[in-house]
This record gives sequence, C-alpha cells and structure tokens, in this order.
Amino acid sequence: MKKEKFHIEFVFDKASKNSLWEYLSTASGLSEWFADSVVIDEKIFTFRWKNYFNKAEVIGIIPFSYIRFRWLEDENPADFFEFRLHKIELTGGVMLEITDFADDNEKASAVALWETQIRTLKRVLGL
Repeated sequence: MKKEKFHIEFVFDKASKNSLWEYLSTASGLSEWFADSVVIDEKIFTFRWKNYFNKAEVIGIIPFSYIRFRWLEDENPADFFEFRLHKIELTGGVMLEITDFADDNEKASAVALWETQIRTLKRVLGL
C-alpha cells in the first residue's frame, strides 16, 4: 500500500533556531524527546525505544534549516521524515514543520504520535 505524505507544523514562540536544532539533529537532543536513546555512526542514526531498534540514514541536511531521514527498513526508498525550521519574522518565534508518510488508515495515529512527541520536546525546552 502506498503511503501518503503529510505535513504538520508546530510553533515555538520562545525557542531559538539554534537551540531547537540541537534537539533535532544530535544524539543527545533526540534522546531527550524522540527516542529512549540515539547512537550516530556517520550518517546512520540508530534509535531505540525500550527493546525496539530502528535505523535511519540522513539523506539531506542544511544545518539550522532542515534534516531529512530515511528509515532503512522502509520498503519505499522515496519515503522519509523531515524536520524543517522556519523563523517567524512577525513574532520572532520558530516554526517546526514535520513531513512524514503514513498509510491512509494510520495517518491520524501518526499525527497524534507526533503531537505527543512535540509536547515532550516543548516540556524539555521549558516551554
């Protein structure tokens, strides 16, 4: 079954792009909100959640702008997940745009999972 691409956006009013970038692109940052632990070996990130491991390759990156990952186990090599940062000129805040793929019948649960993860990230950031 072909997965559908979706975008969700989250506003971080009182976070800097630099501090948020650290939580999106480093092992220590990602392990505080995204996974229980993260190990990086060059372009391969190994994510662990309890007893489950999954590896993703960084397939695109512009520091402080975006990072794009592809799950190595994913059947479709065109599918990815991406974190993209945008400065909100009017307020001075930062918008985090997440792009991901999900089966049509799993999209709502995928969005709900991202929302939960981002609540954790905001709590870690003290927002």
